[in-house]
Amino acid sequence: MLRQGALGEAVATAAEAVAPVALVGATKAFGGTVALKNVSFELRSGEVLALLGENGAGKSTCVKLLAGVHAPTDGHVEVDGKAASFRSPHDAQAAGIAVMHQHPGLFPDLSVAENIYLGHMPRDRFGGIDNAAMLAGARKVLATVGLAVPADTRLGALRTSEQQLVEIARALSLDARVLIMDEPTAALSQREVERLFAVVADLKSHGVAMMFVGHRMDEIFRVADRIAVLRDGRLVGVQPKAELGRAAAISMMVGREVSDLYPDRREKPNALVLEARALSRAGAFADIDLKLHAGEVVGLGGLVGSGRTEIARVLFGIDQPDGGEILIDGKPVRFTSARDAMDARIAYVSEDRMGQSLVMDFGVLDNAVLPVLDKAARFGLYGADRAIRLVADWLQRMKLRFAGYGQPVKELSGGNQQKVVLAKWLRTEPRVLILDEPTQGIDVGTKAEVHAMIADLAAQGMAILLISSEMPELIGMCDRIVVLREGHCTAEFSSREATQEKVLEAATRTVEQAGATTQTEQGALEEASKGPANILKRREFGLLAAMLAVAIPVTIINPRMVSAANLTAVSMDAALLVVAALAQMLVLITRNIDLSIASVIGLSAYMAASMVQVYPGLDITIGLATACAVGTVCGLINGLVVTRGKIPAIVVTLASMSIFRGFNSIWAAGDQISADEVTQRWLDMTGLKLAGVPLIVAIAVLILGAGYVLLYRTAIGRELFATGSNPDGARLIGIPVDRRILMAFGLAGLLGGFCGALWASRYATIDARVALGFELTVIASAVVGGVAIRGGSGTLLGIVLGSLTLLVIKNGLTLVRVDPLWLQGVYGLVILVAIGIDTFIVRRAEQARQARMR
Repeated sequence: MLRQGALGEAVATAAEAVAPVALVGATKAFGGTVALKNVSFELRSGEVLALLGENGAGKSTCVKLLAGVHAPTDGHVEVDGKAASFRSPHDAQAAGIAVMHQHPGLFPDLSVAENIYLGHMPRDRFGGIDNAAMLAGARKVLATVGLAVPADTRLGALRTSEQQLVEIARALSLDARVLIMDEPTAALSQREVERLFAVVADLKSHGVAMMFVGHRMDEIFRVADRIAVLRDGRLVGVQPKAELGRAAAISMMVGREVSDLYPDRREKPNALVLEARALSRAGAFADIDLKLHAGEVVGLGGLVGSGRTEIARVLFGIDQPDGGEILIDGKPVRFTSARDAMDARIAYVSEDRMGQSLVMDFGVLDNAVLPVLDKAARFGLYGADRAIRLVADWLQRMKLRFAGYGQPVKELSGGNQQKVVLAKWLRTEPRVLILDEPTQGIDVGTKAEVHAMIADLAAQGMAILLISSEMPELIGMCDRIVVLREGHCTAEFSSREATQEKVLEAATRTVEQAGATTQTEQGALEEASKGPANILKRREFGLLAAMLAVAIPVTIINPRMVSAANLTAVSMDAALLVVAALAQMLVLITRNIDLSIASVIGLSAYMAASMVQVYPGLDITIGLATACAVGTVCGLINGLVVTRGKIPAIVVTLASMSIFRGFNSIWAAGDQISADEVTQRWLDMTGLKLAGVPLIVAIAVLILGAGYVLLYRTAIGRELFATGSNPDGARLIGIPVDRRILMAFGLAGLLGGFCGALWASRYATIDARVALGFELTVIASAVVGGVAIRGGSGTLLGIVLGSLTLLVIKNGLTLVRVDPLWLQGVYGLVILVAIGIDTFIVRRAEQARQARMR
């Protein structure tokens, strides 16, 4: 044990040690806007530096400079006392810096283990993913953060708070010497916050340097050793926690004293406005009685998943109750939609402002005027001046900081985004205002403004339902607090009776019951984690059933359906279609689409046949090389225009579809290459049989095997899925999204070219019309097989079954002499059904996830 003098010397030595990482004179400008100006601070080993500031003060910019997401416009980042240049998040990770971003960069379609290790996956001796090591490592870090879920669980099956813990586990998996936490507790319960702080304490003892960005002052003063304060992009100061009181820290942040965080309210409630009697919704809440009076603020307390948000959604008409009734002014009402609730002058500010309350790419004005859009349109014609007159007053009252009405809301800070949401709904002049986590993720100064606004609205007679996870906010703002637990009302307190201890006791279970995950919950989670597999089996069963539904009656009518010759022909056609569908899958999983695939196949086929005709001595070699080269070039052209030009893939490939087809027509000039103009070896390339199996089928199987290795056994393949699942999150963790999309298009072009060569060999007679209209069949095969249009998910088995299903339908209709013109209509119908199934699956998965949250 160190003596007092030795301890002082040790502390002095630690203070003088070179900091693992620091910002030195950092300035960051975005266009003409300076987000950060000459900021310097250091992160010391074994310490936590808290970074405070209002929304828009520059905190997230500091985080992204240290994370390698942005590079400083001026100044630099120092690592171990030396200037460093981070060109990407990978560079920051290589320097030992791990980051928990404010909006987790996670991937709902991938497993928990993959989310933890994506970007630094363990490799086996062949360079592939070492799944055993990844699962073992994931279990270890999950245990560290107290999350008891199977490591192979699909992330989308987890609660929001559990996903935040996965983000923390991901940071810990990097075994970093610097850990940056940007709003890590925003979605966590109190128990999970305690677990996080235990992890932080352990990391401190091991010498990890940490930065904690947050708004909750209780947490800041509990976890921090030093506090740095930003205001308007400039560093106000850095002081030890012991020398800086809360009032002083807040004053430094906002430039003024904030003594009225919870304003004094003395108004008495008036007439009853809204009442819920025995309101119930299966799996969410039951027998809820609730009264809201004019001029009253009623709080809904409880843990995340206790049913608070679900009640709000029913009161606003988004979801429908299974029992009970809602009364307005004593009269029963039924809301079949949110519009009905709005007509009753009810407004709802969702907790998910990015996903549900705002259109992030729209401007401030377009978002603010959405609920009253009809008032901004005279005779059906929208007028910007009228829209401004409608919302300008409320935006001004919100003290919104913005560059102009056309500024996209995604460029605003979190606090200013929330002000736009509040202004949007207050402009509807509601009698009842439902606020779900209205101050989540906003700074102290803005919180005070929101609280003052709530008090003012209540004073004007508005009935307000306030949902909050912050106990001081509930107690400081509400006249009454209704506490929920697992969808049931457990207590109600007046403002005089309510204490944090009473509310927490009513909202929680016993210590034994409130463990990380109960056995029942664990079993439910394991079942949910198997959900995608079960869904896949149901989809596969459905495709098999569809094939049988066509094949059996057609066989009865025409036995040729199951003849050896017909089955061989179908299998050879299926081989071509599967290769093309795999090409489409590669693009679809990155959240793009390739409408030019048939044109690429046609161009490649004609060019390959032309080269075989000119150079018969090099037939197979020259034909395959030409087709693959043409296809790859076409794919890369598509990919470059999409990634560099930032043009939607559907637009790019729609144009290139016509361009490639037109070039093929010009090149062919009406000529046709027939079977007697190419070599027999070229024709035998697909016609030969190996052990009774057509060679083209064997080739397709080999290509599928290579596709499996790429997509499921390599890190690059998993990054393709991640790119489509969450492009912004992929960029945050250093995945080169544009390069992955370019690679997907390039590989799709290569496969399209190869398919063109097989097509030329299979069908012998080739002209400029090869594969005309084939793109619909290819897209249908992928979508019917379960590749999601939204990106991020799909299976090889699915595209095989999807291709076979369509070919069986085509073959069956042909054998019973149905007009071939009906095929396109049938394929279109099949696509609609498949997308409907996919939508249903996504909805069921979301319902299962929400059920776990209750």
